[in-house]
Amino acid sequence: MVAKNKLARRSFLIGGGAAATIFGLPVPFLRNLAPGLVPIALAQDTLLATKQELTLLGERPINMEVPVHLLDDDITPSTRLFVRNNGQVPDVSQASDENWMLSIDGEVDQPLALSIADLKNNFENVTLQLQIECAGNGRRFYSPGAPGNQWTLGGIGCAAWTGVRLSDVLAQAGLRNSAAYTAHYGADPYLTGDPDRDAISRGVPIAKAMEEHNIIAWAVNGEDIPVLNGYPLRLVVPGWPGSCSQKWLTRIWVRDQVHDGEKMSGTSYRLPAYPVAPGTEVPTEDLAIIESLPIKSLITAPETGVQVAPGETFNVRGHAWAGDQDVAAMHVSIDFGKTWLEAEIAPPANRYAWQRWSANIRLPNVGYFEVWARATDSQNVSQPPVTPGWNPSGYNNNMQHRIAVFAV
Repeated sequence: MVAKNKLARRSFLIGGGAAATIFGLPVPFLRNLAPGLVPIALAQDTLLATKQELTLLGERPINMEVPVHLLDDDITPSTRLFVRNNGQVPDVSQASDENWMLSIDGEVDQPLALSIADLKNNFENVTLQLQIECAGNGRRFYSPGAPGNQWTLGGIGCAAWTGVRLSDVLAQAGLRNSAAYTAHYGADPYLTGDPDRDAISRGVPIAKAMEEHNIIAWAVNGEDIPVLNGYPLRLVVPGWPGSCSQKWLTRIWVRDQVHDGEKMSGTSYRLPAYPVAPGTEVPTEDLAIIESLPIKSLITAPETGVQVAPGETFNVRGHAWAGDQDVAAMHVSIDFGKTWLEAEIAPPANRYAWQRWSANIRLPNVGYFEVWARATDSQNVSQPPVTPGWNPSGYNNNMQHRIAVFAV
């Protein structure tokens, strides 16, 4: 079963209440279907059909990652943007520029109520290539394992987002001296349908919120944002956990303290404040909120398992990104990390866009080889060859990406 969506629901209700049919067949146990759910056959024919190339990690809520070789584009197509949901997909079938409203309130001099048309007409419009990554990307590789969606490496994307600067909107509202943190709210219902609970509500310190590359977006790659990625309006807060980039955005509450909304406390998006041994129980008071994500890179071509001719040159390429830092260098190895070859790395389209890297490699003889990729950031921090410091929720895994290559 998957969360409700406008197209599936519309198709499902054509049959009318308990007499509804699917593809001409009756649904005998329809009355037992929990609120907020539709039969998977319908959902897969609608919203999920827009993400056919992705790997489904979870159906309730919907979570989908991208096979690494499909992330080779410099600008990630909207059909290949990963999906990380926490609640139900809201019904946005009646959303429009005029009736979708965003409120800005709290520690501001002038609370605002803005339609998407207001945003488009009253603020400078910008388009930026910005990467969004799930903090749990790579969770599958921790040992012992951590609960949650078992992301491999495909919880990342870098698309061209169009909207207005969050800082411009906050400046118009007029931040008070007491403003310390933002709190983000969206239209997505809680997974069980409980109206008194938020599916997710996270935020960022005011200093991060005022960074000029955070945008309130209504389009991606020149088109409407896909429903599963936040249509009609979402935040994009690059470099930090994707959970800060609230989808289906309806409210930004400026607070005088660190936000304590849904998934801001406990173990959610937090790391131990000190190194711990794998499997250690860490008191919640010793967990710190994740902010900038670590340096990371992917090999997007060729696919793992490729066959090449020994002695012939072939190209290896991918992307690198570094949270709030810059990518300073990129290297690859064919001898399990004993020696490293420097790769060419292109400048980013703008800050917070991932960077294309490329290297020409030649394998000396017949055999099994691995290509390892290692990025280094502007603070001289490099990706580790294995999973970094263990944490109970499996966040921030930035281990080097490896592919298998057969020289035959």
